[in-house]
Amino acid sequence: MSDPAFPALHIRPERGWLNDPNGLCRWDGAYHVFFQYNPASPLHGNVHWGHVTSTDLVRWQEQPVALIPRSGQIDAAGCWSGCIVDDGGVPTAVYTAVPEHAGQATVALARGTESLVQWTQSETSVIGTPAGVEVDEVRDPFVFVFQGHRYAVQGAGQRLGRPQVLLYGCDDLEHWVELGPLLTDDDPVAAAVAPANIWECPNLALVDGQWVLLVSLWRWVGDTHQLAGVRYLLGDLISNGDGLQFQATAGGVVDEGPAFYAPQLLSDAGRTLLWGWAWELDRTAAQIEEAGWAGVLTFPRELFVRDGRLGSRPAAELQALRQATVDWQPGVPLDGPAFAVVARGPVTLRIAGIDAAVAHLVPGGRDPATILVDGSVVEVFDDGRSITTRAYPDQDHPWLIEADQEDVLIYRLK
Repeated sequence: MSDPAFPALHIRPERGWLNDPNGLCRWDGAYHVFFQYNPASPLHGNVHWGHVTSTDLVRWQEQPVALIPRSGQIDAAGCWSGCIVDDGGVPTAVYTAVPEHAGQATVALARGTESLVQWTQSETSVIGTPAGVEVDEVRDPFVFVFQGHRYAVQGAGQRLGRPQVLLYGCDDLEHWVELGPLLTDDDPVAAAVAPANIWECPNLALVDGQWVLLVSLWRWVGDTHQLAGVRYLLGDLISNGDGLQFQATAGGVVDEGPAFYAPQLLSDAGRTLLWGWAWELDRTAAQIEEAGWAGVLTFPRELFVRDGRLGSRPAAELQALRQATVDWQPGVPLDGPAFAVVARGPVTLRIAGIDAAVAHLVPGGRDPATILVDGSVVEVFDDGRSITTRAYPDQDHPWLIEADQEDVLIYRLK
């Protein structure tokens, strides 16, 4: 693609709409990433599950669309977020089925072939909105294992009310048991760190021996909704009757940038990987329509817990994207749409002809900071912090760097 703003090294099809990562898994040595996808338009709607695979987290191969909305059936208005489970050797998608609108969402299953390329979607739901719980919307099932049993969490809440994370027992994926809330905003840490009306896309995983719960913040503001970033909670899982309760001990912001939402986690060979959705910023509807694409997944990140907080860094495999270092001069446009900046001192990233900086960084740790740029996607990593943003170079307005040359190395990425 000739569009200099198109992120050619990140996960996204050449055209159409993309949002949440889904179904992250490693199956027979290959990584599988699914994602919310509208192949017909760069606008949200008509949501399918797109699918890509990789053996190295660097080069991705696009696969056929996995899940499709089916007219007149439980997912007629979209196949929304979910996960992939190994159910007795059968790859099984556990996903949000939307028949007409979000308030009717249920959980559905789809069984895959060994290649995870062909899928058979169920005709009935396994669970709907639970009875006796004060919520009017539920979505985004995520399955985890604790003490030898399989559980699922779902994001939930009320448009004008309070958020919850709901818990289910699902040792048998065809028969779920309602276990009540795993977490509500009665928890003082969660209330302070993650204020919202609905907690979307809950993910729960052990990171460096510590339970980490991610929630994406959906808020009703005025006459519309606002996607207000992603928070993490560190805490403990404790028995609560037949179910479990999450007791938060600390929390914070997962990514400090303005273009990050709905991440999903993958526990993989002793580490935890994360992908998130980076949406478009400051692009008009006409510009998006002309480009023909919108939304992208971040590069994969490795999570860690250090000094009581959650941090992230680029997945180690991304080093393979680095080619030769680039000869550069401060304020002189760079040649090429994708590069890595490794900085030991202050650095500013700009687009030529635009006064406002896209990113300004003063490294705060002992190790150098890293800025990864791919077309319009900018991901900053410094001492465990991450910042995801977007900006749009073109032929007349390329990227440039302002910094002391002795403090910065720039690598071409491809």
